[in-house]
Amino acid sequence: MQHPTLALIGFGAFGRLTARLLAPHCRILVCDPSETACEAARQEGLTPVALPEVAAADILLLCVPVPQLGQTLSALAPHLRPGQLIADVASVKSAPAALMQNLLPDHVDLLATHPMFGPQSAAGGTRGLQLVLCPLRGTTWRRPAAFLRKTFGLRILLSTPDQHDREAAYTQGLTHLLARAMRDLGPAPKLRTKSFDLLDQAFAMVRDDAPEVFDAVTRDNPHVAPLQAQLAALLSPASR
Repeated sequence: MQHPTLALIGFGAFGRLTARLLAPHCRILVCDPSETACEAARQEGLTPVALPEVAAADILLLCVPVPQLGQTLSALAPHLRPGQLIADVASVKSAPAALMQNLLPDHVDLLATHPMFGPQSAAGGTRGLQLVLCPLRGTTWRRPAAFLRKTFGLRILLSTPDQHDREAAYTQGLTHLLARAMRDLGPAPKLRTKSFDLLDQAFAMVRDDAPEVFDAVTRDNPHVAPLQAQLAALLSPASR
């Protein structure tokens, strides 16, 4: 059986992780305007191609920062053919889902996704890691979802974009905010407890994420600000 063609539009850290995981199972195409990213693709044995060529893939995975998503979708739209599956991997879901629905033609299927892991958390394997799927249009997403669950042991969670953003504001948005705050307080002292070490290990997984990731999970998610205000109120002396 012929392997499907997977287009990675954007070849940053997550695009590279995806290519390494799926190269044995798909024909991988890469498109990225950055020469640095294109060189990284070549080092992985992949040949970067132009947008019209990459747009012919069976599955297109958008691995671009949220601010670049609208422009990328508009450029892709004229080249898409019926039956393709278009998905994103943004850390926030409501706004990207709306962009895909508004900017892409009705003849393609749409799936908003959020892998709740990255290269660091997947370093020890993918089994048990969560992948959130928000189906937007069509049913072609079901077969890739079953493949990812069976082959990589991922936990597939179905959600709506709004439900995802509400829950991610708590589990991801606050985690990034706390990790950044602890980092900015300065180096941790030598006097440490086991509980602090565990917190420090958790924060280390996200505190040095790329700025666009931090912005996506904290500023682009509208449900983070109310939680941040609630947390600040709980930490104030007046609440004790």
